[in-house]
Amino acid sequence: MASFLNPPVILQILPALQQGGVERGTLEMAQAITQAGGRALVASSGGRLVPLLRSLGAEHITLPDCGSRNPAHVLRNARMLARLLGEHNVALVHARSRIPAWTARLACRRTRTPFVTTWHGVHANTIPGKKLYNSVLASGDRVIAISAHIGRMLRQEYHVPPERLRVIPRGADIEQFSPHAVSGQRMHHLAEQWNIPAGSAIILMPGRLSAWKGQSLVLQALAQLEAGLPEQPWHCVFAGSDKENGRYVGELTQLASSLGLDDRIRFAGHCEDMPAAMALASMVLVPSLRPEPFGRVVVEAQAMCRPVIVSHHGAAVETVEHGVTGLSVTPNHVEELADAMFAVLNAPAATLADMGEAARQAVLAQYTTQAMQHATLAVYDEVLGTQLAPDFLLTKNAPAPFQDHDLAG
Repeated sequence: MASFLNPPVILQILPALQQGGVERGTLEMAQAITQAGGRALVASSGGRLVPLLRSLGAEHITLPDCGSRNPAHVLRNARMLARLLGEHNVALVHARSRIPAWTARLACRRTRTPFVTTWHGVHANTIPGKKLYNSVLASGDRVIAISAHIGRMLRQEYHVPPERLRVIPRGADIEQFSPHAVSGQRMHHLAEQWNIPAGSAIILMPGRLSAWKGQSLVLQALAQLEAGLPEQPWHCVFAGSDKENGRYVGELTQLASSLGLDDRIRFAGHCEDMPAAMALASMVLVPSLRPEPFGRVVVEAQAMCRPVIVSHHGAAVETVEHGVTGLSVTPNHVEELADAMFAVLNAPAATLADMGEAARQAVLAQYTTQAMQHATLAVYDEVLGTQLAPDFLLTKNAPAPFQDHDLAG
C-alpha cells in the first residue's frame, strides 16, 4: 500500500494548455480525479485553458518553458518539479508528452514517485537518437496507449511488456455530442456564419489544417464529385485552424480555385461548436494520409449519428466497421473517396439513419469519455493501491494487460 496522504494527489504534466487532444484528455482526467475524491494538479507552461482547468476543481502549476528541448530548461524544471512533488505530497505523476515526460522522469526518480505515461501520437524514429528521445513515453510504471494500433507499435518497436502496457481508447463526450443536445438555433448560426445556402448538403472535414490530414486529397475528390453531381447542391467546410503563417490554407485555396471549386468550398477556421457543426453535416471526412493514433473526431461524429468516411489504416480500423458504422477507403485514393462521398449523398435516408444509429451505439459501448476516465483511474488504482475508480465500474472499464492476440490485424 502506498504511503501518501489522503486524498491522493495526481499531477499531470504537458507542455501547455492551449488546444488539442492532449489538452482535452488532461482536462477530462483532472475532472475525473477531482470527482473521484482525489486532488488534481496540472503542471505546464500555461495557456488559454487554465481558467477552464481551475473551474473543474483542479490546480495549475506553472513550469516555465515546459515544452522546451533545451537541456538546461529540462534539468531546471526537473529540480522544480521534484521540490513540488514533496511540497504537495504528490502520489503519482502522469506525463503526456515527450519533453515534459523527461522532466517528470528525472523528478520521479529523485523522489521515487510512481510514473505513468500516455502515448498520444505517432512519433517517427527515422533519424539517429529519435527513438531514444521517444522512449521516455514507453518507460512509465504503466504505459497507456490510446488505441490498439498504438499498443501494437509500443510492443513491437519499444518492447513494452504486457504487464506495463494498457490500452485505453480516447472517447467522445456523449452528452455534448448527442443529436438531441444541439438546438436548431446553434445550427442556423453556424450555417449563416459559413454562408451555406439553404438546402445545401454539407460535407464536413474537421481538424487542424495539415498536409497529412488529407485536405488536398479531399479537394481532388470533390472535383470528381462536382463532375458527377454538377447540379446537386453541396458545400464542403474545412473546420480547423492553420499554422500562424497561414501558408497552407493559401495553398489549398489556390488548389480549390484551379479545380473550379471556389463556390463549393469554405475554409471556416477554428470552430468553437463542433457538435453543431456535425449536426449540420451530411457526412464527416477523416481521410488521413498517415495512420491516426486514434482520431477522436471520428467517434464524435459517430456519436452525432453522422456518416463518417475514413482512411482504412491506423486506429480508424478499430472505430469504423465498413458499411455498418461508417465507410472506409484505401488511404490516399482519390477515386474511392469520391465514390464514397457520392454514395452517401445518394443513399436513402433510412440507410443513413441505420448507419448513424449503429455508429452511436458502438460509441456508447466502447468509446465514451466516461469509460476513458474510469479506465485511467483504474490504472492509478493499480499503481497506488487506491480506489479512485467506482467499484461498479471497475470490472467493465479497468484496462486489461495488452495480450498477444491484440497484435493480430
